[in-house]
Amino acid sequence: MVIDRGFHEVSGADIPEILDEAARQGVPVFTLSTAGRTDKETFFGAVREALPLDPPLGTFRMVWDALSDSVWGGLHELKSPRVVIVWPDARPVAGAAGDFWIALEILRDVAESLAAVRYTSRRPTQVSVYIAPAPSPGEAASAED
Repeated sequence: MVIDRGFHEVSGADIPEILDEAARQGVPVFTLSTAGRTDKETFFGAVREALPLDPPLGTFRMVWDALSDSVWGGLHELKSPRVVIVWPDARPVAGAAGDFWIALEILRDVAESLAAVRYTSRRPTQVSVYIAPAPSPGEAASAED
């Protein structure tokens, strides 16, 4: 498996292989967990819990621009040339709207801008974001059978 820079929607079945390959290559992995919820409050909580943030995000305000800046700064301060972010329990990307669309745009923008030499003091970071839709209740039940 090749870990590619950028934003990717994958099957949940692909996540273990991505995690194994990242571990094999020594790439830091951060996992967002939202239990299929994609509202603003849940996303902010998942980011606060899983990602390095610089500056830290307070819990009293939820401002998208502050979240974006904090994630960007936190990943850049790692000084790692590569980073993987997985969100294994999201919703399908197609038709994303509202808070979920904004969250996806932030992840896309962070991956793109951290790869640019001109924005990173000549220290770009290859960010690979993998989104896997959580199975619907019907799919989960059939998978357990």
